[in-house]
Amino acid sequence: MLQQGLFTQLAEAAQPVRATLQPVLSDPRVLFVWALVAVASVGVLWWDIRANNQALPSMMKGVWSLVVLYSGPFGLAVYWYAGRTQIRGDSLWRRGLRSTAHCYSGCGAGEVVGILLAQGLLGLTVGWVAAITFGFAYTFGYALTVGPLMQEGVDFWTAMRDALYSETPSITVMEVVAIGADLFVAAEAHITDVLFWLALVLSLSLGFLAAFPVNLALVSVGVKEGMQNPAEMGQGSAS
Repeated sequence: MLQQGLFTQLAEAAQPVRATLQPVLSDPRVLFVWALVAVASVGVLWWDIRANNQALPSMMKGVWSLVVLYSGPFGLAVYWYAGRTQIRGDSLWRRGLRSTAHCYSGCGAGEVVGILLAQGLLGLTVGWVAAITFGFAYTFGYALTVGPLMQEGVDFWTAMRDALYSETPSITVMEVVAIGADLFVAAEAHITDVLFWLALVLSLSLGFLAAFPVNLALVSVGVKEGMQNPAEMGQGSAS
């Protein structure tokens, strides 16, 4: 009873936020503008990779493409600060951002698949949508860590164990925030609704922001490496 009462109070306190967000995220003009901005951001990313950052591994090119696709200019800014070979010097913050981006690329794909399937296509209840989406996000994010480890020569069970303790905290925080935000704003939206898509866009970026401090802490204590310093992969001039 106490938990239910607390949940009700939190929901009522947050209602003004939802009432403010829903009209904005239901506006087709906002979706159109966002789509243009996101496509332009991906175009800038691909131009820069082709012109200046061919030295980046193919996996990281894919990671940054997904990050910018999900978060548009925000994702592009993260790439520009932490992911280019022209960075002036590596730092804990840059390593934390790269680690979060790596996690975000896989988890984001899983979240999109889960939301589309569970809410958009099957129209399941909120509990099932949350559980299925988290399952997809965790699986995608986990696989994106296990696969590269095995490519480096790590055996399957060691890779599974390492990914379990290094990725579970950030994936969990990222998806609790992202899925919670999505369902908070658009739990009753359908796949044909503008609100469905813009709430998904917003939730993905909120998940990134929530997971960044977790990855920063994991990198700082040595649990995660923060991905390779891109400045070591090329000879581009600092910018």
